[in-house]
Amino acid sequence: MANQEKINELIEKRAKAKLGGGEKRIDSQHAKGKLTARERIDILLDDDSFEEFDMFVTHRTKSFGLDKQVYLSDGVITGHGTIDGRIVYVFSQDFTVFGGSLSETYALKICKIMDMAMKIGVPVIGLNDSGGARIQEGVRSLAGYAEIFQRNIMASGVIPQISSILGPCAGGAVYSPALTDFTIMTDQTSYMFVTGPKVVQSVTGEQVTTEELGGAKIHSTKSGVSHFLADNDEENLLLIRKLLSYLPSNNLEDAPSIPCIDPIDRKDDALNSIIPENANQPYDIVDVISILTDNGEFTEVHRDYARNIVVGFARFNGRSVGIVANQPKYYAGVLDCEASRKAARFVRFCDAFNIPIVTLVDVPGFLPGTGQEYSGIILHGAKLLFAYGEATVPKVTITLRKSYGGAHDVMSCKQLRGDLNYAWPTAEIAVMGAKGAVEVLEGSNIRKIEDAGEKQTYINEKEHEYNTKFANPYVAAKYGFIDDVIEPRNTRFRIVRALELLANKKEVNPPKKHSNIPL
Repeated sequence: MANQEKINELIEKRAKAKLGGGEKRIDSQHAKGKLTARERIDILLDDDSFEEFDMFVTHRTKSFGLDKQVYLSDGVITGHGTIDGRIVYVFSQDFTVFGGSLSETYALKICKIMDMAMKIGVPVIGLNDSGGARIQEGVRSLAGYAEIFQRNIMASGVIPQISSILGPCAGGAVYSPALTDFTIMTDQTSYMFVTGPKVVQSVTGEQVTTEELGGAKIHSTKSGVSHFLADNDEENLLLIRKLLSYLPSNNLEDAPSIPCIDPIDRKDDALNSIIPENANQPYDIVDVISILTDNGEFTEVHRDYARNIVVGFARFNGRSVGIVANQPKYYAGVLDCEASRKAARFVRFCDAFNIPIVTLVDVPGFLPGTGQEYSGIILHGAKLLFAYGEATVPKVTITLRKSYGGAHDVMSCKQLRGDLNYAWPTAEIAVMGAKGAVEVLEGSNIRKIEDAGEKQTYINEKEHEYNTKFANPYVAAKYGFIDDVIEPRNTRFRIVRALELLANKKEVNPPKKHSNIPL
């Protein structure tokens, strides 16, 4: 009987822990359109796979009346489970307990699962919904954050780290998600900022709402802090599952591969005519990607940020790949500060986790102007250049149309250790476009012609001559900078064959402590 009493006590404690801050606060969470910490775990993980740790941990603070407010689990649920059968560690912040605020013991719980994930070599997923540091614990709470940050840094490039923002995330709390690989925010119910609206107003006089300052749409469109924007908690969590399907569990494993029923030699004649006759006319690069990839599937990252470049995950013959592509539909696909930084970060992630990179090029150059120069376009462009040059994973590059000037070099050219570089017949690989080139090369001759009609005829002739000589892929092919000029409709097959050829590629960078990427 005594044994049964102890067992009953355990059952009661577990039931109490699972209630978090109590039914009233759970109802309040639901009223805001948010799920509880445990409901989120249930959606994220495979059924009945979650094994919880540290359910009976409580805070150690006696000041400010906290000795009378003790909750089992102390505001964060931690443990491990599986996603599609693969082990992951997860922590889920419980807003019903002290507003999800972080205490010393709360931080130790998170640190424990991060340490375990590193030992085992599996991803860590953080479900964030917290008011920040627990003020009553002072510097101990701040120390707890720093302990987590240090582990984020050590895990970077070793295991995938994904942050889901499902409520408030403010002050020091924002830096852990910022250190992870991907951040997913939920529209209208999540926000991130270093200082809140009241502090902003008191310091700068600026009046701004929570949503305007750090809402999900702001960080998905303007800052680039958020990689994905979800409509609700459930979509947010399902996005994590989808994202992980493309990623290995750690940096020593190959990218995942799944059975493929989409023929590798599938041809699509639409590709032969997808490039407009007018070189200045836009088209949607996502249409090209959807034709090329397995079953037309493409998981775009940073969809609403720096839209002049497209990055994301897809599969070719079942193999995970990262795709980087200029987007002529926005700003003619020009590279600017934001696009360069966005693509560089993505390339470095793929390289860290052994995911091959397929690059689709249609870039007229870097965006000119004082705004870009003052914002550091030189450094930001160098980031992308550095990322491609440093990457040792298989790199396959297809030039579709324009590839001009320094932007040609930056977009995974042969000299940045591009493994296989192909071009469509519509490719124009040159220092600049015909109009600009003729102005530079023939400027003095043009100025000597007084008759307007004669002058325009001369310009047209020289532009045609330039296009004939340079605005085609064959000059680059002549020097071996392009491995082959291919028919567009055969592109899928050529990419698949290239990736198969490069599957066992070995390339090693010189020994060093770490590189000094231009930040």
